Amino acid sequence: MNVAINWNEWANLDAMGVAKLVQKGEVTPQEVANQVTKGVQELNPQINAVIEVFDDVVNDPLSDGMNSNGIFAGVPFFMKDLGPAVKGRLQERGSLLMQGNRSQYDSFLTKKFRQAGLNIMGRTTTPEFGLCSSAENPEVYITRNPWNLDYTTCGSSAGTAASVAAGIIPIAHATDGGGSIRIPAGVNGNIGLKPSRGVFSGAPDSSDLMNVVSAQGCHTRTIRDTAAFVDHCRGGAPGEFMPYWTQQESYSELIKRNPKKLRIAVSHEWGDYKATSHIVSELKKTADYLEGLGHHVEWAVPNLDLRATYEAQTSAYIMKFAQTISDILEQKNMAYPPADLIEPMCIRVWEEGRFASYADRVKMETMFNEISRHMATFFEDWDLVLTPTMAKPTPLIGTREYLTISDNPSVFDWFENLWSIFSYTPIANICGLPGISLPMAELENGLPLGMHMLAPQGKDGLLLQLGAQIERELNGNWNHGRKPANHVTTI
Repeated sequence: MNVAINWNEWANLDAMGVAKLVQKGEVTPQEVANQVTKGVQELNPQINAVIEVFDDVVNDPLSDGMNSNGIFAGVPFFMKDLGPAVKGRLQERGSLLMQGNRSQYDSFLTKKFRQAGLNIMGRTTTPEFGLCSSAENPEVYITRNPWNLDYTTCGSSAGTAASVAAGIIPIAHATDGGGSIRIPAGVNGNIGLKPSRGVFSGAPDSSDLMNVVSAQGCHTRTIRDTAAFVDHCRGGAPGEFMPYWTQQESYSELIKRNPKKLRIAVSHEWGDYKATSHIVSELKKTADYLEGLGHHVEWAVPNLDLRATYEAQTSAYIMKFAQTISDILEQKNMAYPPADLIEPMCIRVWEEGRFASYADRVKMETMFNEISRHMATFFEDWDLVLTPTMAKPTPLIGTREYLTISDNPSVFDWFENLWSIFSYTPIANICGLPGISLPMAELENGLPLGMHMLAPQGKDGLLLQLGAQIERELNGNWNHGRKPANHVTTI
């Protein structure tokens, strides 16, 4: 298969760049879809990021209702195999139990993607139900980091992260229930924004009231792509329980200006957890860099009971995933999760959470409320919080302690392992805050290391504005201008 665009040129194009070429008639939506398909054929055997390419949409990008006048008109787009439904397509959620599950309708957000001009042409890997940190069950698939195939992509937006990092596609869908947009973005060298609660809709099957910790989003290689994605896909559906954030000025316009001088609190010690010495040194470099841009940077930690914060997040996860599995079992007329079709830790989570009471949920929500109020008070003195995206280095493939194929008998000890490495991201999900991972640093072994920033509710634009300022200062050279070893430019 010949490609329409030289791979080096393709790797330098973001989604808006591809859309511009399509709008000018220099390439067609079918040609760029074929380009992505070729990238998948060449690199997916190594990284195992893409489950399926929709050949019918590759051959006819308008066949599924893509808006040819949208901002991203003709731009190829992958859906994470979890979250919004795509009519007529499989959604198997990384689980053997869900194989063959086919969606009967488009979710509201799927329709927004199509209206924005995105050509939904495939789906990417995720761990079972998105619960753990890596798409890494040998009986399903093992998704590998394009920078070094011996390492995980983390998750749960695993395939999305790897496919964007490898240069196959410039933008792809991701979800975040505790860091699942930001963590794999940090590990793979992408830009990953987890938006505020009340930006992207979960309709019709969910709402912000029901699914309080989870958020939708994307991975990109440029800030302008993320800004345009939020601008054109945001908004509530009829019947939302909560108000949706609006902005007077589009983020695409806002990011053209540098932010005011920001007050940035820096920390890596969160409760019982702290980063490794090398990650701390990279954090200090980033803090100094931001100070060099004219911002006020100071070491400060939010006044929170962080131990209670992690306990509340653990409770939320146990209740949420237990209910998810219970619903599936009911649909399949099963009384108990089959051990040959559901991974061990998912079964243990179900066992722990299936009898949770309304009082248990109220206790969790009360703690969420208390944490959110304390964070809001902290943000009265600070504009942003800067942390690393992770507290420990990227795990090697086969590090089972973070996986749902773990044989750890204790659900709570298993979650403790997760929080010890993913220490900084969950609070955004508890409080509904926006958070972003930017590819500004690297680990000792050369793998990317994201730098993570939090802002008050509704201040997503401030994160993007600072990201755009950094991107301009770097001349667009995220990851110090480096590319992964497994990348389209090597085809």
